[in-house]
Amino acid sequence: MRSIALGLIKVYRYAISPMMASHCRFYPSCSCYAQEAIEEHGFLKGSLLSARRLGRCHPWNPGGYDPVPPASANRPTRMANKP
Repeated sequence: MRSIALGLIKVYRYAISPMMASHCRFYPSCSCYAQEAIEEHGFLKGSLLSARRLGRCHPWNPGGYDPVPPASANRPTRMANKP
């Protein structure tokens, strides 16, 4: 699923996106964000992060810099001296 999703994103970025006017409010663009999220977090979590980002993409959101969160930020930390 991961490779299929990444392939579809690449088709969109190189075949469809150039024909549309650039209206992206965020950096990186939503397609770049989706690609990075799927590569970093896997298909399921990356898709959820991408859908969340697309939900924020509307005229009333100011946009700006919005990087993909690192995978290590989602993992719980383990205590070394846990009883």
